[in-house]
Amino acid sequence: MITYPTVETFHSIQGEGAFAGVNAFFIRLGWCDVYCPWCDQKETWTRKGHPEKNITELVLEAKNVNPSIVIITGGEPLLHDLNPLTKALHEVNLKVHLETSGAHPFSGEFDWVTFSPKTFKKPDPSIYNHVNELKVVISTLEDFQWAEDQAKKLPPHTLKYLQPEWKKKESQQLIFDYILSHPQWRISLQTHKFLNIR
Repeated sequence: MITYPTVETFHSIQGEGAFAGVNAFFIRLGWCDVYCPWCDQKETWTRKGHPEKNITELVLEAKNVNPSIVIITGGEPLLHDLNPLTKALHEVNLKVHLETSGAHPFSGEFDWVTFSPKTFKKPDPSIYNHVNELKVVISTLEDFQWAEDQAKKLPPHTLKYLQPEWKKKESQQLIFDYILSHPQWRISLQTHKFLNIR
């Protein structure tokens, strides 16, 4: 039986990007090897110590809350084979989204893919043709060039977001100024943190 190390599952709203404010069920998987210094989910870095949940359990939890979307996140979810899980979620007519750094080969069938590439571990080339939404965390001026370089590899219709690093308030101003002269970009705010919800 296929299982996934599951840090948590919870019913809330999507706080970021194009689907901000939407009723969402989150499946947060354990295991990550990207190690972002600003990560607010460092407990997800290890695969060990998290309950192993099977696909039937995860699908039943999601279906029972009747969400608009199911978001598979982490950790880095692409460290796992997501094909069986996404297939099962689709079989009960749930829309499935992915949040990933793209650092590992792509797997799964998704209705929406949010790609948040990190300089610490370069993306696997298999990610680029699947992306609906690019979200780059901005900490310093140098991060804008990384964002532009990644955007060039994506389909033209991809939504492009710049997100301030939460603990660096100055990054908000950097992004505001940048977007005023680069209209192809949007700002993504972590609204769930402002609302103090999960």
